[in-house]
Amino acid sequence: MKKSELASVVYERLSKVHPDAHCELNHSNPFELLVATILSAQCTDARVNMVTPALFKKYPTPEKMAKAKLEDMEEAIKSINFFRNKSKSLIGCAQDLVALHKGAVPKTVEELSELPGVGRKTANVVLGNAFNINTGIVVDTHVKRTAGLLGLTKETEPEKVEQDLMKLFPNEQWTMLSHLLIFLGRRTCIARRPQCDLCNLKDVCASTGKSLKAPKKASRGTK
Repeated sequence: MKKSELASVVYERLSKVHPDAHCELNHSNPFELLVATILSAQCTDARVNMVTPALFKKYPTPEKMAKAKLEDMEEAIKSINFFRNKSKSLIGCAQDLVALHKGAVPKTVEELSELPGVGRKTANVVLGNAFNINTGIVVDTHVKRTAGLLGLTKETEPEKVEQDLMKLFPNEQWTMLSHLLIFLGRRTCIARRPQCDLCNLKDVCASTGKSLKAPKKASRGTK
């Protein structure tokens, strides 16, 4: 099967089994999504979602967050990985939003990437989920792993994986594709215990069952 055909099958089947696929970072506006995405770097969505309700209540707008004291921000997000660096990023990001964008979250990768704590991945998350603008494909650990296992890419660097996937899937599918592959990775193709027998892609997956094969134990001779 050609990669283009595989891509079509993957998207169609995952859409059927995961019609509810979505961004699992809780948010109610673009600013909240931007903050949550910055916090999610090397941290689980579940942990971020535990922290953000109180954080958003205390700092509901860029204007409020821009005036936050560093020690107060650190206290508010101290259960998040790398909370000290992320505290600086959040305050700096909010300050730039106020100073450069009148408190609004910009709608281009270039403008977003200039904000503290924001890279291409974060920009893609915000643009795709807050504004329905498909500028790229979010490649996290789940997307990188499942795309590789399925045979959609042989690359291991997120940027190169993204480029491969962008060539295979139409622009309008880019944001949803990330959600579908993330749902696949979290619910079926689980890293340490993949459930290949339950996967509706097992007949087209390049790696079906391979990760389940346990290494043979060396036989012990008898005397």
